[in-house]
Amino acid sequence: MVTIKVAQLPLLKLPLTPYTLASPSLGLLLVFRTNSAYRRWDEARKAWGLIINNSRNIARMGTAWINEPNEEVRRKKLDRLSKCIWAFPRSLSRHMESPFTAEADYVADLRDRLDPEHADGLIQAAHRPNRALFDLTTAVNDLSMHALRRNEIDKSIVVLGDQKGASERLFSSPVPLFYTRHTARFLTIWMLLLPFGLYDSFNSTYNHLGMIPCAAILAIFLFGIEELAFQVSVKEAFWSYNRRNDRGPSCRF
Repeated sequence: MVTIKVAQLPLLKLPLTPYTLASPSLGLLLVFRTNSAYRRWDEARKAWGLIINNSRNIARMGTAWINEPNEEVRRKKLDRLSKCIWAFPRSLSRHMESPFTAEADYVADLRDRLDPEHADGLIQAAHRPNRALFDLTTAVNDLSMHALRRNEIDKSIVVLGDQKGASERLFSSPVPLFYTRHTARFLTIWMLLLPFGLYDSFNSTYNHLGMIPCAAILAIFLFGIEELAFQVSVKEAFWSYNRRNDRGPSCRF
């Protein structure tokens, strides 16, 4: 009778101590990543809020303070002012998007809303938000009103320029790529090795199968936090403006 001995491979398992020591570091990385993304999102939304509020202020002051006895001329000047106000946030929202997307929609909106000469000037401009601010300034200067009142309107235009710069800063300065990659690598390795640390904890389940759904649920929530930080970005703040109000802030009375 021949007896064959089969070599038994050692169990592939790890103690939970390394996971316990690494968990605070992983938690700090995820918290910092999420907080940074939310802080940028909130800053971008505040910038858009100031743009919308000051756009409405310009329309309100221009409509209330214009001193034009000819009703037809008054209507034309205010209509031009309204279009120039609309053109700035629309141009800025396009400026915050990829140069390879949404160009056709932007051009179609300008052609539909603005005069041909006005639309062509914006479309061909090297920096469209700056051109839109220039057009808005000339429209305000064309209004017949006291110089002090025109200066008050110009203060709101200055705020629009400041928020344009803030938006560009946020859009062009994302969270450093090496930090994002380090967090993703840390989390991936941590989750790949987690089943080996959970092996002994699920002795009571058949063939330790309980660790599979446990690891899967943890992966869903932890990777979900990383995905949340990716989605709650400055682009989301800018894009939400177009999705909810693609015609620009209300600037008519």
